[in-house]
Amino acid sequence: MGKRRIALYHAFHTSLPIMAGYGFLGLTYGIYMHELGFNFLYPMLLALMVYAGSAEFLLGNMLLGSFHPLQAFLMVLMVNARHLFYGLSMLVEYKGLGWKKFFLIFGMSDETFALTSASKIPEGTDKGWYLLWITWLDETYWVIGATLGGLIGPFLTFDLKGLDFVLTAMFTAIFADNWLREKDHTSSISGLIISGLCLTIFSADHFIIPSMVIILIFLTLKKRKV
Repeated sequence: MGKRRIALYHAFHTSLPIMAGYGFLGLTYGIYMHELGFNFLYPMLLALMVYAGSAEFLLGNMLLGSFHPLQAFLMVLMVNARHLFYGLSMLVEYKGLGWKKFFLIFGMSDETFALTSASKIPEGTDKGWYLLWITWLDETYWVIGATLGGLIGPFLTFDLKGLDFVLTAMFTAIFADNWLREKDHTSSISGLIISGLCLTIFSADHFIIPSMVIILIFLTLKKRKV
């Protein structure tokens, strides 16, 4: 067996837990996009080219309204800003991998970062191909799940009203997970307070950008003090 196949074999076994999680969440995303009125091509292409789960859920709603480039940019930046730190922490790990590192950077997700940063590379396995296969497999699971969700959505006969609540549930889960992990809750509490105040002042249609800008300024100042 060549080094590519050996790396694929080990990467597949390592990524099995991600297959289960991404498969289900991707399926939910595809069905969710169908409920918004999009055919399966939208979740499939967004999963393939954007590949940022939480941002993809947000984009579904953004595509229904008028396009606001600044709002879209800030929203995706805030939701995925943690990936900046993922990339910095993997600079040494990806060093010397040549062309592979470009896809490794594009395919970096929370789960892929967890696997590639903590997984011990099996003895006799090519590091570059092992990391590449894990990244490729994880994205493949997501794309397949999203595509299947978009395809089976039209054939589901039971009432799917309220499925869009999955977006609220997902961000609630992310917030809860961050709350449990962090020792200092200042950032989380300030985010809630700032968002609540902006919602009251600017209304539900216009509070997102002001709240994100203020939160970003607050966190930057807080970081400098630390």
